[in-house]
Amino acid sequence: MEKKRGHVLAVPFPSQGHITPMRQFCKRLHSKGFKTTHTLTAFIFNTVHLDPSSPISIAKISDGYDQGGFSSAGSVPEYLQNFKTFGSKTVADVIRKHQTSDDPITCIVYDSFMPWALDLAREFGLYAAPFFTQSCGVNYINYLLYINHGSLNLPIEDLTFLEPQDLPTFVTPTGSHLAYFEMVLQQFTNFKEADFVLVNSFKELDLHEEKLLSKVCPILTIGPTVPSMYLDQQIKLDNDNDLNLFDSKEAALCTAWLNTRPERSVVYIAFGSMAQLSRVQMEELASAVRSFSYLWVVRASEESKLPSGFLESVDKDKCLVLKWSPQLEVLSNKAVGCFMTHCGWNSTMEGLTLGVPMVAMPQWTDQPMNAKYIQDVWKVGVRVKAEKETGIAMREEIEFSIKEVMEGERSKEMKKNAMKWRDLAVKSLSEGGSTDININTFASKIQTK
Repeated sequence: MEKKRGHVLAVPFPSQGHITPMRQFCKRLHSKGFKTTHTLTAFIFNTVHLDPSSPISIAKISDGYDQGGFSSAGSVPEYLQNFKTFGSKTVADVIRKHQTSDDPITCIVYDSFMPWALDLAREFGLYAAPFFTQSCGVNYINYLLYINHGSLNLPIEDLTFLEPQDLPTFVTPTGSHLAYFEMVLQQFTNFKEADFVLVNSFKELDLHEEKLLSKVCPILTIGPTVPSMYLDQQIKLDNDNDLNLFDSKEAALCTAWLNTRPERSVVYIAFGSMAQLSRVQMEELASAVRSFSYLWVVRASEESKLPSGFLESVDKDKCLVLKWSPQLEVLSNKAVGCFMTHCGWNSTMEGLTLGVPMVAMPQWTDQPMNAKYIQDVWKVGVRVKAEKETGIAMREEIEFSIKEVMEGERSKEMKKNAMKWRDLAVKSLSEGGSTDININTFASKIQTK
C-alpha cells in the first residue's frame, strides 16, 4: 500500500453550504497524495446521501443533537455552545483513534466558524488551517467589523464603491441574526495563530481583495471548490459533490427535460438550502416568471408559500418545478440562459465558473455583497432592486431583470464576461495555476516529515 504524504482531518460547520466546499478541497488534497477524513455530525451522517465509491473517509462526531440536528436546538447560541462542547470532545476522539494507526492525523482543516478547533490541533501538536467559505472581500469586511468592535464607517478605505445596501446584513444585526453576527466575528479571534488561512476563492476573481486580506494574515486562495470534471478535469471521476443533505427522485427529470429545450432559453431559479422567501415575495416571483421558460427549485418547506393553484397551472411543456436539482448539471446544460440566485457564495462561484449570467436576488448574510460584485465588479448579471420600505422585489422589476440578462443590450457582454471568469477559474486550478500553486504550498507544509 502506497504511503500517503499526510492525513488531513476536515471539520466543516454542519450545513450544506459549508460541508460541500470543504469536501471538494479534500478531493484536491487526496489527488496530491494525502489521506483525508471528513467529519459529519451524527444527525447529518444519518440523513445524508453518500457516494460509497468516494476516496474520502468519513468520521462521525457530535454536536449534542444526534437525533434532531440544528432544528432541535432551543436557540442559535445554545446550538453553537453545545457544538463547541460536544464537537471538540468527539473530534479529539477521532484524532486519538488514529494516533496509533499507520496514518495518524497530521493537520486539521476546520471551518472558520469554529475557532475552537485550532486549540484542539495545538493540543495534539497538529498543523491547523481555518477554511473560510466566503469571498476575500466579505472576509475583509468581517475582519474590519471584528477590529472595530462590530461597527463600520463608510466609505470603506480601499473598497469605496461599497454602499450600505451592498454590505453583509450582519453589519446591522437584529434578533436571531445577532448570534450569527457574533459567530462571524469570532472567526478572527485566533486565526493569525494558524499555519495557513484558506479561502474558497481564486486569486484572479478576488485580486484586489486578496491583497487586502493578505496584509492581515497569510492567506491561500484554494478555490473554486467545484468538481474537477466541470473545470480543469485533473481529478478523474470527480463529477459531482457526492454528498447532499437534500435529494429527490424528481432530480432525474432535470437533464432529460433540459435537453428538450432550446439553447440558452431556460431561466434556472434556485435559492439554496437555507434562504426563506416571504409569502409575498414568492407570489411576486411566481407572477414575474409566468412568461418565461423556467426550471424552479422550490424546497418542500417553501412550497406552501406559492400562490394557490400555481403548481397546477404550470405549463409543463416549457416549465418545471422541482424540490431539488443537481445544480452543477443544470448550470452546465446548454439550455440554461441565466441563473436567478440568492447569491450564496457556493452558488455564485458555480454560476461564475460554469459561465452562466445571473439575476441576483440576495436575501441575507454575505449575499448583498456578492450581488454587488455580480453586477458591478464581475459584470456577469443584474441585481434585482427591492422596494426600500418592504424589502420586496416586485414582479415588474424581477421580469425586467430577467429580460435584461436573457435578451437585453448588455446580455452579450454578461455572457462574454461569464465565460472569461470560467476560463480564469480553469486556469487557476490547472497545473501551474494560482490555486494549484497554493494547494501545493499548503501540501508541502503539512506533509509528514
